[in-house]
Amino acid sequence: MTFSKSVADNVTHLKQVLQTDKNFDVVYRPLRIADREMALFFVDGFTKDEVLLKLIQVWSAIKKEDMPEDATAFSRQYLPYGEVNLVREEQDMVVQLLMGASCLFIDGYEECLIIDCRTYPARGVDEPEKDKVLRGSRDGFVETLIFNTALIRRRIRDPKLTMEVMTAGESSHTDIAICYMEGRQDQDLLDKIKGRIKNLHVDALTMNQESLAECIYPHKWYNPFPKFKFSERPDTAAACILEGNIVILVDNSPAAMILPSSVFDIIEEADDYYFPPITGTYLRLSRMATAVLSLLLTPTWLLLMMMPHWIPAGMEFIKLADPANVPLLYQLLILEFAIDGLRLAAINTPNMLTTPLSVIAGIVLGEYSVKSGWFNSETMLYMAFVTVANYSQSSFELGYALKFMRVLILIFTAAWGPWGYGAGLVLSVCAVVFNKTIAGKSYIYPLIPFQFSELKKRFLRGRLPMEQK
Repeated sequence: MTFSKSVADNVTHLKQVLQTDKNFDVVYRPLRIADREMALFFVDGFTKDEVLLKLIQVWSAIKKEDMPEDATAFSRQYLPYGEVNLVREEQDMVVQLLMGASCLFIDGYEECLIIDCRTYPARGVDEPEKDKVLRGSRDGFVETLIFNTALIRRRIRDPKLTMEVMTAGESSHTDIAICYMEGRQDQDLLDKIKGRIKNLHVDALTMNQESLAECIYPHKWYNPFPKFKFSERPDTAAACILEGNIVILVDNSPAAMILPSSVFDIIEEADDYYFPPITGTYLRLSRMATAVLSLLLTPTWLLLMMMPHWIPAGMEFIKLADPANVPLLYQLLILEFAIDGLRLAAINTPNMLTTPLSVIAGIVLGEYSVKSGWFNSETMLYMAFVTVANYSQSSFELGYALKFMRVLILIFTAAWGPWGYGAGLVLSVCAVVFNKTIAGKSYIYPLIPFQFSELKKRFLRGRLPMEQK
């Protein structure tokens, strides 16, 4: 539907569409300037009041004989603001209004003047709680899209940095920014992503990037290993863009989605590059070794407890010191679920109670659970290591994928002994090997297909000036 030249007709219709009598935050302000009726619509809380005040002062000084005959001339002469647009369609105007822009109607003009003087409630760009570093930048993404794009622009001052904006969601109209370096990106992948976002038919991206990820890559949902790398650090996102990756930012989400991402990309962290090569290599290898240990430690120990004659000489101390009142498999599975329960409890615990409740949980669930006979001290020790090891990964998705595979190997080992242990390992390896990135390439590249020079970079952190970006 297009607008009329009559302000009264437009206002009457828009009041019904926007339900201004019910929505207290949708503000309608009538004006009369240069003997013409005007109407200003805006959403309270999304508009810079000082900007509107200055604009109204400018309009008040307009004389009748100086009033332009069309909206284009009016916007050029009397809208001294950076972001102004003209729209004719009602749907376009309503979407812009609900996104925070101010909409001006002038009697005699068929167009609506969109004044983008919006501002969003936002928190500071503090360092994210999850993606912390020992050395480096201390800023992080926030829930406001324009702030996040600015943080990347601050690091990449190159006109080839491209940020295309799209929208998804028939009700939410969520802004999505696709960021890449022109000439370095995989054009086929870029076209595929843009096509899938354009063809999305969803009511809203309720869970922001997770909703978008499940929509643009719906295949192999049963494989727990992550298909995307998420980061709340703008320096990490900027580095990935320079390497030819595509970064997707979603409004209302403080994280960047980086693709395509292999398992080696997901394991990498910013600390690998904020330290000298030898230290960065050590940190990277330690993280990889810890991931493997967190996967295999408890299943291997369970297998050795089932096959005590396989225990190497000098390692007899790993045997149970006390008899097991509860089968070891049940002990390990109970602890796996109990740890997640404690994690959820820690998230929902008020900050002032976190420390005392942590002490209570450590004493009661740690010491007394062993004394009561529910758990053996050895199972508590190994599960404690696994719990801490999971936090060595910056990716929550990768940590849970390793957890699911570990539980699967435990069940297989308890059921079929060495054969079950081997089958669980094979299944875990297949879950990684046969996984694909969103670009359809190998999840473990450059291991398959094998490329030694790239594989060396994945394990060994070289000098930055020598790396090809």
